[in-house]
Amino acid sequence: MTIIKNSLKERWLALILGLVINAFGSGLTVAANMGASPWMASEVNLSEWLRVEIGWPVFIVSCLAAVANQILLRRWDGRRFFGEIGFMFFVSFLVNFFTAMFYRLGILRLSMITRGFLAVAGVIIFCIAISLYQRANLVMHPNDDTTNILRFMYCHGNVLHAQLLNFIPPVTIIVVSWLVTHRLFAINLGTLFALLFTGTIINLTDRFIWPSLQHNFRTQRE
Repeated sequence: MTIIKNSLKERWLALILGLVINAFGSGLTVAANMGASPWMASEVNLSEWLRVEIGWPVFIVSCLAAVANQILLRRWDGRRFFGEIGFMFFVSFLVNFFTAMFYRLGILRLSMITRGFLAVAGVIIFCIAISLYQRANLVMHPNDDTTNILRFMYCHGNVLHAQLLNFIPPVTIIVVSWLVTHRLFAINLGTLFALLFTGTIINLTDRFIWPSLQHNFRTQRE
């Protein structure tokens, strides 16, 4: 199935904007230290469980998600697979940059209530980014590509159902990690907000932010 509705120039612009905005929102959420998205929280808990640096779980989990996407597509798409790995390289670099910037600005000296609001704002920002590069559908985060594939191939276009299915693996990782270590990390207001409202925010962004950018979905090469 191939549905291409926007020009390549528009799609590349949406991809670049989405990549930068995603990193900005993710960096704000991490630096606020009031809970991360379910996927990031699962990777933090995996890092603590295995006692390795956070970069390893992030990279390995993303690679596994990229493999899972190929299985869900029911065909091999090398450009999609390696593009997702490359996307993660740039996003990881920018997340580190923005997180360090917020730390330098003294975000941890703010009150817990203020940091809670900032964590929620970070979630909203990276949800807007997800909507942009999902609609462009050139290259995206493997986890977000999973939502896109589930939405159009398995959930009849319903983003809420697709997002809930996409959260099953990270929630499972978090639960298993808690059962082993008896400790939870990166779980707070931001996590709850992301778990409850990510799909809704993406859906609203699809409708009201750059509405002329349509879902350029494909399962075949262009």
